[in-house]
Amino acid sequence: MEVFYREWERHAPGEARDVGRARALADALGLLAPGVPVLTVVGSKGKGTAATYASAFLSAAGLRVCTVTSPGLRSDRDRIRVDGRAVSADELASLADVLDEAAAALPPPSGGYLSPSGLFTIAGVLHARRAGADVLVLEAGMGGRSDEVALFPPDVVAITPVFREHAGVLGDTAAEIAEEKLGVAGPRTRVLSAPQSAEVARVLGGVEFVRPGGGLPPDLLPAGLGRAAAELGTAAARRLPGVSEPPAGALRDVLSSIVLPGRLSWHGVPGSATRLLVDSAVDRTGIAAALAAAREAWGTVDHAVVCLPDHKDLDGAIAELGALPVTFVRLPLPHLRFTRALPPRWDVVEAGAVTPESLATLGHRVVVLGTVYFTGLVLDAVDADTECLYVTSASRRPSGGGASGRP
Repeated sequence: MEVFYREWERHAPGEARDVGRARALADALGLLAPGVPVLTVVGSKGKGTAATYASAFLSAAGLRVCTVTSPGLRSDRDRIRVDGRAVSADELASLADVLDEAAAALPPPSGGYLSPSGLFTIAGVLHARRAGADVLVLEAGMGGRSDEVALFPPDVVAITPVFREHAGVLGDTAAEIAEEKLGVAGPRTRVLSAPQSAEVARVLGGVEFVRPGGGLPPDLLPAGLGRAAAELGTAAARRLPGVSEPPAGALRDVLSSIVLPGRLSWHGVPGSATRLLVDSAVDRTGIAAALAAAREAWGTVDHAVVCLPDHKDLDGAIAELGALPVTFVRLPLPHLRFTRALPPRWDVVEAGAVTPESLATLGHRVVVLGTVYFTGLVLDAVDADTECLYVTSASRRPSGGGASGRP
């Protein structure tokens, strides 16, 4: 799988991803016109939930759906799915071989690099063609106009809540970041958005805003802040050209089977009585919602394990976590920085210290919060089932230790 990370790992400081070379790679593989409808999800938070619900809706409508998300939940196989199920190791290796051969024929890198998320997007589009997919659902890695998803013109774009993150990369304000994300849409693209701040809504202008409560019965929606993203995803799926409304029974069966590991998901720690609530919350609002869910279920929280790089809302996390015992985890990823001052009472550990044994020492009721790279690490540590995110007649989730809906 070296091809997905080779140029990123070798790039020099200051170099940016080279979308032009990514375009050349996709063109060499004959992928710039995917040949099927494309639904693209952009935004700051909730993209994975929106993409999953859009994909499940389309599967319930009888379509074969290839979904590409970023990053994976536990492994790179999770990034590419057909009808909710992750590709196999052999399928991913085959895709990597094709990309490796095609990339070798390109001019060498010059001041930029092929990004991992972009290469997985291209691999997903290739897999969609191989698998005979009827529709593509693409989640942007970061941004919109500047992301490799923009190589594949979308029929529909879904914009999840946008806030000020990656400042200085996508823009300096929430409005500038929203404009960059909206730039993924073409002149004929239908654009839908979750509710936004007034600043962002002004930038989005006349797009279709999806208001809460209008699309699905509440029992088919996830708890917490993911509800708006789920409603957005299903509304966007409905707008794709040629999509028929699924039979009510089929829609209920598929949507009620959805699991969202790392989004207010409950897990046991193997070999112990410890339960985890894992949520990829990165701002004060999300952290408050996760803590509220934990306290509603458990009555109290024994410990919080947190990972927030410098560009996330660390101040908001500190305010919400208050006097809770906290372990802060730093990840060894070169694109994430951990330089901000932490409360002196917090323990600080490296990623390698996150094991089932260490989690079990923190109490029986532990909340895990932070970036998706970190929640994926915890999901892997507890061997969470991320193989299949929903069930259709073509996608059967095997029994085993998965995300549990019970605290």
